[in-house]
Amino acid sequence: MGGGLSIVDETEFNRWMRSAVLTLESARRDRVDRDYNWSCFKAHQAAEKALKALLWGLGSPRTGHSLIELGNALRSIGVEIPADIYEALARLSKFYIPTRYPDAWSEGAPEDYYTDSEAGEALQLAEKVVTWVRDVWKRLLRKE
Repeated sequence: MGGGLSIVDETEFNRWMRSAVLTLESARRDRVDRDYNWSCFKAHQAAEKALKALLWGLGSPRTGHSLIELGNALRSIGVEIPADIYEALARLSKFYIPTRYPDAWSEGAPEDYYTDSEAGEALQLAEKVVTWVRDVWKRLLRKE
C-alpha cells in the first residue's frame, strides 16, 4: 500500500461497506434457496460495493460495474492489490451480465445455467474481497 494514502470519508466507507455485507448475506440466502444465478450476481455486487467503499473512503469515488476497472482505480491511487484479489475481481466480473439477462444466452434463461458449486465459489471470492477491503481499511485507520 502506498504511503500517501489517507482516509477522507469514513462515513461513506461505512455506508458502502454495510451495504456490501448485507448484499453478501442476501447472496448466501439466494444460494440456500437455489437461486444460483442471483447468488452469483449478488456476490459480484457485494465485491463492487466493497471496492467502492474503499474508493469513497479514500476520496476517489467511482461509478461503473467492472471490478477490474474499480481495482485499477484503486491501484491508480496507490492501493496495492494482491494477485489473489485481482484474480477474484476478474472471476467475479463475469457474473455481472449473464446472470441476469436471457439474451446473454442462445437459449433458456440465466436461471438454467448456474449451479450450487458456482454460487459457492462466487460467495467465497466475494468474501475474500470484502475481507481484504476491511483489512486495508483497518491498516489505514491505524496509520492515522
